[in-house]
Amino acid sequence: MIVPTAIAPVVNAIGLAAAVCTTISFVPQLIRVWRLRSAREISLTMFLVFSLGSFLWLLYGILIRSVPVILANAVTLALSLAILALKLRFDRK
Repeated sequence: MIVPTAIAPVVNAIGLAAAVCTTISFVPQLIRVWRLRSAREISLTMFLVFSLGSFLWLLYGILIRSVPVILANAVTLALSLAILALKLRFDRK
């Protein structure tokens, strides 16, 4: 879809707002895992698949040169990988 130039900034703002909302939704989970030093209730398979999906969205954003898609998925991937790393670290004990 080609967005008319006049509304392109509005469309990008909507994309960025959506990106912020979906990305920051992982922060409370990351904090909870860190504080409890446990991630037993988190599905390893779900986070592995989700991380792969975030990586693919990031790649897609890079290929189409979409700043909202790139930013959202780069941060989401980082948060998701952090949760995965903590799950592996804390749940080994």
